[in-house]
Amino acid sequence: MTIRRFLAALPLFPLTMLLGASAPDAGVAPSPAAAPSDAQTLAAAVNALDTDAGPVGARALVEKVEAAQRAPSSTAAVTAPDAPVAQAPVAPDAGSHLASTPGPGGDATPGAPAVPGGQGVDTRPVDARALAEALATKSDVSFEPGMVPPSPVPSREKAPPFGKMQGLPRAQDLVARAKLEGSKLVVKGGKSAPDQVLTIDPGLQASLTKIMQNYQVPYGAAVVLEPSTGRVLAMAEHSEAKPELRGLPVRAVFPAASIFKIVTGSALLEAGVAPETESCFHGGKRSLSERQLEDTDRDGACYSLALAMGKSANVIFAKMTNKHLSADALKRMAARMRFNREIPFAQPLDVSLAYIPEDGFALANTGAGFGDVYLSPLHGALLAAVAANEGRWVDPVLVEPEPFMPLPEPEPVLTPTAAHALTRMLEETVTHGTARAVFRERGFQVKDAVGKTGTLADREPFRDYSWFVGFAPKDNPRVAVAALIVNEPKWRIRGSYLGREALRLALERIPAPVEVTAPAGAAGKH
Repeated sequence: MTIRRFLAALPLFPLTMLLGASAPDAGVAPSPAAAPSDAQTLAAAVNALDTDAGPVGARALVEKVEAAQRAPSSTAAVTAPDAPVAQAPVAPDAGSHLASTPGPGGDATPGAPAVPGGQGVDTRPVDARALAEALATKSDVSFEPGMVPPSPVPSREKAPPFGKMQGLPRAQDLVARAKLEGSKLVVKGGKSAPDQVLTIDPGLQASLTKIMQNYQVPYGAAVVLEPSTGRVLAMAEHSEAKPELRGLPVRAVFPAASIFKIVTGSALLEAGVAPETESCFHGGKRSLSERQLEDTDRDGACYSLALAMGKSANVIFAKMTNKHLSADALKRMAARMRFNREIPFAQPLDVSLAYIPEDGFALANTGAGFGDVYLSPLHGALLAAVAANEGRWVDPVLVEPEPFMPLPEPEPVLTPTAAHALTRMLEETVTHGTARAVFRERGFQVKDAVGKTGTLADREPFRDYSWFVGFAPKDNPRVAVAALIVNEPKWRIRGSYLGREALRLALERIPAPVEVTAPAGAAGKH
């Protein structure tokens, strides 16, 4: 079957037919009870169609399918007699997920059972995005973890997942269940289960929670961890809008916004772009256009990549993404930074989903932080910790390990050289960039802090997401933090304020390591 014939026929056939009645020479037919569980399964089904669409064909497929879905006849369906039928995934903006994969909000949409004999055909729209991702990765036999989202990524503009967020059940919320015993938070075990001692610092946890309560933040979360070990020192949260809501630090329903520039900046460094590399621009503070990707006489300002990180200059990141990065390069860096991948943790932690378009303006837009990318506050602190750990990824730890249990080995994500360059870029945020004012407030300075801010808003209903992720001190990092606040039109504090306080209070509670020096009189003696 040629790609042209495949594209022409696609609007008339739901994904049910593609998976349940593929070409006779494919040699594999899914069982009636099977439903596609992720993009890799979908890719295998597409592979059986002998389609060579590749990335370009995938983009065309998205456009054709989405156009067909908008047409009145988009739900037409044709079935072959006695063909096994599998459920078609719902389009991302419908808020569903493939099969029963948990979504960013923690709930799952079970797939309807297959109906033998072609009865009860599912005529819902084809999931164009998941199908395009499958086609784009069809030739990638390695299926590197994180290269393909494990479930359809919601559209930030059409179906922001925050609106469907559900709280973490108390049975799964170790922090909520823990009781203070001495200076430790302890979760009592059952008859056969041992007690669990948490790594949380109760005083720091209480201080950060109190800040959010005092400022009556609608939704807020602050995470503090020790970068070298991954020990989580605080997972504070508060919701004035929904006081019963729990689990904000581990929910990946918040747009990553400009925090994703950490991923883009890392990919640019790996591509050979130096922090001093300059680009000129105009506009682009709140949105981007394709014309802004071109160098023109209207470009009245020039920033280095480092200053662009500090000032969160969207156009610079979009132009550099367009010039220096492929979709594959950005996908691989995002995967290394644990987007689209599970992160081991003692309690449920949402997968941070990232949809990265194949090329063109959409790819540049995503590189600048405007894409469909979602992040949990805990994952945000872990992103900051990569630079703090000289480019190594360390999994988070919530329960104190037994003395005999070896800790997992850190995984190299960036070279030490790239990590140091990334740290220099993040320092600009505090010294000359978007967090300069809050970090210069008299009496509340944090010496040698580095970080990144991020801000993005939903329109209907209005929600203002503001982030800060960072670490301190820059040369000998002791703490890494992430702070997120979701505000309504009227607000009192934003993420950069809460992030600064998280750094300041954590450093006060964690003493600096004592430097051992020889007595002055011992100089020259052996």
